[in-house]
Amino acid sequence: MVRCGLRAAGRSCGHRRHQSHRGAAGLSDRHTLQGFGSAYIIIKRYTIMKKIIPLFAVIIVLVLAVCSFHIIPTGYTGVKTSFGQIQETTIQSGKLNFCIPFVQSIHKVNNKQQDKHIEAQVWGEAADKTPVYAADVIVTYQVLPEKSAWLYANVSDIKNLVGDELVASAIKSAMAELGPNEVTNRTKIEPLAQQKLAESLVQKYGEDVVFVNKVVINDMNFEDAYNEAIQQKSIAQQNADKQKIENEAAIAKAEADKQVAITNAEAEAQKTSIAADAQAEANRKLAESLSDTLIDYQKVQKWDGKLPTVSGGNALVSIDPAE
Repeated sequence: MVRCGLRAAGRSCGHRRHQSHRGAAGLSDRHTLQGFGSAYIIIKRYTIMKKIIPLFAVIIVLVLAVCSFHIIPTGYTGVKTSFGQIQETTIQSGKLNFCIPFVQSIHKVNNKQQDKHIEAQVWGEAADKTPVYAADVIVTYQVLPEKSAWLYANVSDIKNLVGDELVASAIKSAMAELGPNEVTNRTKIEPLAQQKLAESLVQKYGEDVVFVNKVVINDMNFEDAYNEAIQQKSIAQQNADKQKIENEAAIAKAEADKQVAITNAEAEAQKTSIAADAQAEANRKLAESLSDTLIDYQKVQKWDGKLPTVSGGNALVSIDPAE
């Protein structure tokens, strides 16, 4: 029994040792395969990288080459900087310009007409201290190309060259030179405000840097109390003018009636005079034409053939036989 048990135990141990050797061999094979796989992957990646790196290099070179050339668009000028230092020469539009990457750069400056819009009310005083305001103001200006490099070098905010305070100050100065009858007249205030603003820009930036093309003031008026007083004065003036016109019309009518009456009287007198002159002339002619023979003839013509009952100075009474 003991011998059989030992044999069985020996066989069992041998079987286990065999299985253990087989497992170790299999594990070793798997490690070997994994090692070959990793080496293959590394080799494959290396091969791919050898192809990709030159491609990336070519792309980077192309990008740098493209970024090294600049064309300034129409309406702009360019300013070149090298290590932060600004070159004084202004680059004109439409030309191909080269700059060294990471060393030089080109910055655009807008030389087109630009609008500065101020919607808020700008209060000031006319020449007689009457309060007045301007609102919805549009200033059209442009940077002269020759001064682009100077502006970029000396002005920190070239996008806000014409500030609100500068425009408001120019408008107030223009208001102070005009009376209440002219200060709200756009043909008066706008050119004067443009002149004042141009003078302020010259004082700030110098000659021939910023040019003011036009100043437009869309809304300008007095305060409500002044407008009401002006309205009352206008109404009173209109009433006075109306009364004056009515008086002048009445005087003109009376004068016309007088002239008509005088004319009618003169016409009537002239008519009477003409009639009298005509009658006198007729009488004169009639008197001149009378004679004894004509008178006798007229009597005969008018006699009805009957004798008068009384005739002559010596009354002769005759009796008609027919009676």
